[in-house]
Amino acid sequence: MRAIVCSALSPDMSGLASRDDWPEPPAPGPDEVQVAVRYASLNYPDFLMLQGGYQYRPELPFIPGTEGSGTVIAAGPGAAHLIGQDMILGARSGLMAERITLPMRSVRPVPAGLSLAQAAAFTVGALTAWVGLIERGRLQAGERVLVSGAGGGMGLAAVQLAVHMGAQVVAVASNAARLELARAAGAAETYLVEREQPQVPLKDIDLVFDPVAGPLVMPLVKCLRRGGRYAIIGFVGGRGDPVPLNRLLLKEIELVGVRAGEQGRQDPAAGARHMCEIDARAAHMRPHIGLELPLADARAAFAAMGAGQIDGKCVIRVN
Repeated sequence: MRAIVCSALSPDMSGLASRDDWPEPPAPGPDEVQVAVRYASLNYPDFLMLQGGYQYRPELPFIPGTEGSGTVIAAGPGAAHLIGQDMILGARSGLMAERITLPMRSVRPVPAGLSLAQAAAFTVGALTAWVGLIERGRLQAGERVLVSGAGGGMGLAAVQLAVHMGAQVVAVASNAARLELARAAGAAETYLVEREQPQVPLKDIDLVFDPVAGPLVMPLVKCLRRGGRYAIIGFVGGRGDPVPLNRLLLKEIELVGVRAGEQGRQDPAAGARHMCEIDARAAHMRPHIGLELPLADARAAFAAMGAGQIDGKCVIRVN
């Protein structure tokens, strides 16, 4: 079958290649399904995984792809009722292939209001937004929320959810087109910043949702009101300078780490509850698909991600 395969870890993605002769996945066993993958979505952890820079390191060679959508084509005992259904797919890797065999717990029906392309790009952003804003960030209606990287897939999901939950959203990005997307998603204020030396002239922010970090860290910390919360989502812009503990003490600021997927792995019941929460709000959190490419062009898609050229999410068309 056709698949995108990583045979060597490399910063320039030179270890990534399209294959037409990859072995078929195993037949599904009890409570397993085999899926014809329709779309796979790119996420920043996928990009890091191909370079060996992510905490999860699949054994080489491996097929990238952690979220997607597809149609169940075969099933083992206990899963036959899912044959023919369109599903959202989740995996640690493996979705950039024509077919994959997964446990039933790794698939769920596509929520109403989402196309298959949108469904492929929905879960990671929406789940991280839910855990970061609601579970870890304790967002309340009426609060002022700052979202960095607001035109990317993760940032847009956070803007949409925060607006839906009644917050006043301030969107921050380094690209004017992405701020337009944030405004369309309901952001009340937008600020354009420079990547290397960002200035953020804001005050009285209740909650920061930050998937960027890097040079933004201290400017965003300074935006928080007394008792504000800073949700650390990721490090697309780098680790940033250390935050002085005296500033946290004097303003009683909370730094909150967010690992949405790990929450579900450590507490499956909570993970299932979070999935139900985001699926119920799918109509309010439709991903913006800024780039769609065929499977053979996956390497170009990752290059565009590395260059910061994707607005919203990128999906790979598999079947």
